[in-house]
Amino acid sequence: MSEKRTDKPVVAAFDFDGTLTRRDTMFPFLLHVVGWSVFIRHLFMLAPTLLGYGLGLIRNDIAKERVFTRFLADMRIVELKLKAEQFSLLVLPKLLRPEAMQRFKWHKEQRHRCVVISASLALYVHHWAINAGFDDVIATHLDMRKDGSITGNLSGGNCFGSEKVRRLEGLLESREHYILYAYGDSRGDKELMSFADHPYYRRFPKL
Repeated sequence: MSEKRTDKPVVAAFDFDGTLTRRDTMFPFLLHVVGWSVFIRHLFMLAPTLLGYGLGLIRNDIAKERVFTRFLADMRIVELKLKAEQFSLLVLPKLLRPEAMQRFKWHKEQRHRCVVISASLALYVHHWAINAGFDDVIATHLDMRKDGSITGNLSGGNCFGSEKVRRLEGLLESREHYILYAYGDSRGDKELMSFADHPYYRRFPKL
């Protein structure tokens, strides 16, 4: 490796969708939860929202809440957690980027602290990431009623853009005390890239 060793602790922060995986995982997860017939029906109803988001007319968090409300509202969290664990075990391994996992393995071998930081749902990202060997998971959470049912809204905001930096700062000690590697692939990772000592945007360094 060309990277120099340092006396400071090293943290490696990985985006999830499109970075550790080859594609977005939200809709594959929703498909896993509801099945094809319901999935297609909900997509049809969400067409105006998805078009508006694609044209930049609807914010990421608003579009996401509309999608989750349509697909998941009133589901029980116990049932959804079970579906999320199944998804992380059966589907996610097929979507991983080999070069990303190789880079993650290198960081683990160097005893670096490895963090997944994602706008995807913590329900399935956390289960997969901890089993894979990551030290910490920062992701998006769903709001839940007192009776354990899902509202469809986000709890604590969407882990996207500057929110990724804010949450990473909340997890770690003062920024000057560690070296940060960051890996991302979309506009939601731009602030994290600017925050890092070693940003890798849509690429992984050769081992």
